[in-house]
Amino acid sequence: MKKLLNTLYVTSTDRYLALDGENVVVYEKQEEIGRVPLHNLEAIATFGYTGASPALMAACAKHDIGLTFLSGSGRFLARVSGEVRGNVTLRKEQYRVSTVNDESIGIARNCILGKAYNAKWILERACRDYPLRLDVEKIKRKSGFPSESLKK
Repeated sequence: MKKLLNTLYVTSTDRYLALDGENVVVYEKQEEIGRVPLHNLEAIATFGYTGASPALMAACAKHDIGLTFLSGSGRFLARVSGEVRGNVTLRKEQYRVSTVNDESIGIARNCILGKAYNAKWILERACRDYPLRLDVEKIKRKSGFPSESLKK
């Protein structure tokens, strides 16, 4: 068992996961070997033969915590997930826009402008924060093109 960021990995076989209050409890041979609060988790990944109580599965679904069961070698077996949310109207509009060239090109242009703007901003910040490590004059010359040329 290992907690990495907000994911709990159960890598040993013959473990059982259960719910105790608002905690995930890991058992081995009916002996508690670990406990992690639910509110600290975004996902639980289990490898090998690992069981989970129905109460834990329900709590994971309710709190939108992904519970994934994998074979010992890492092959996907099953997943418990909560209610699927989404905006059907938004998806339909996105699909519609994807079929109209003028609108798609406009969106693509804005994405590219954003990438170029952010890259220039990162270079300017690097020059400000690390002037002794960088050739500041060269970077300023190369990134000094007018932003108006991007709008054409």
